[in-house]
Amino acid sequence: MSGHNIEQKQLKYFKLMDDLKEQILKGDIKAGDKLPSENELSVAYQVSRQTVRKALSILENAGYIFAQHGRGTFCSEMVHRSRNSRNIAVVTTYLSDYIFPRVIDGIDTALARDGYSIILKNTHNSRSREAKCLEELLQKDIEGIIIEPSKSQIYCKHMNLYQKLEDYNIPYVFIQGCFSKMSHKPQVLMDDEKGGYTITRYLLDIGHKNIVGVFKADDMQGQNRHKGYVMALQEVGMMYDPDSVIWFHTEDRKVHPYDAIMQMMNEHKKMDAVVCYNDEIALQVIRALRDAGRKVPEDISVTGYDNSYMAVSDDFRLTTIVHPQEKLGEMAAELLLKILQEGEDAVAEKRIMIEPKLVIGNSCKERR
Repeated sequence: MSGHNIEQKQLKYFKLMDDLKEQILKGDIKAGDKLPSENELSVAYQVSRQTVRKALSILENAGYIFAQHGRGTFCSEMVHRSRNSRNIAVVTTYLSDYIFPRVIDGIDTALARDGYSIILKNTHNSRSREAKCLEELLQKDIEGIIIEPSKSQIYCKHMNLYQKLEDYNIPYVFIQGCFSKMSHKPQVLMDDEKGGYTITRYLLDIGHKNIVGVFKADDMQGQNRHKGYVMALQEVGMMYDPDSVIWFHTEDRKVHPYDAIMQMMNEHKKMDAVVCYNDEIALQVIRALRDAGRKVPEDISVTGYDNSYMAVSDDFRLTTIVHPQEKLGEMAAELLLKILQEGEDAVAEKRIMIEPKLVIGNSCKERR
């Protein structure tokens, strides 16, 4: 059999498996429902019975269906929940990110006090991986989830999986961001709009007039920090210039900010300060400015966001916004525990906003 034919065959069983799984997760096929027979599926999908068997076998091994000899194949309950597993899932965008190890420490500290253990998952800020993580967690005996949504500014296509969590009475708490359609759900967030405003206003107050902004386009934090930046400019009567804003995405975060700053330098763009999405981006911007022959802060001031370990090195300290990493994790865990104990409807304060605090380093210079 040629490689092309093998690939086609694999695509057929995968498509059938994926379609049936989606129907189960959406609730179109419910627990206890009998699936069509192998013959019926073979005709409906125009595939061989062997292809049907392979697709059903994968679904059975994953726990979505079960076969009864002489009766047929049925949709199973995703998992039998004991309600006392003492397991909480934590889903983050990056496990090794400079923010999240300490956030997880905070979550673990709060959960351990009540005898809970953590199941860790990460999505690499991928929407498809987030969906896969939720699918896997729906099959595990967990009592709740703390989740940082992937690309929270973009429309969520897997709302059905969050609905499944609710169907199974598995509460969840968002951290760091939240999908717009789920803004009523429990969440612990930084007040990023106020943070973006605070740090931009600081630059304006020390005399800067040409402030470039570098923001992340595909998450809620980036959009809100940008809003704060705009608000500060408008407050002092400065016109917002879209050409002074660099937008980057998850996929190009390691190259685009650097390249865009270099391009601005080559075009002799007026610039006396740069407000950056976070400390990691600020270091990229500083590298680009130095490569273009500019000094920080003598020529151009630069600010970060998060007050990470990256913000300090030898005699350099970035002006930035404090991110209370462990505290944020603790607060999210405590909110989830409260929901588990009292029920979501009984919890009055489900949306917790953390106030930003400015840390002044030596990456900015007064321009009066």
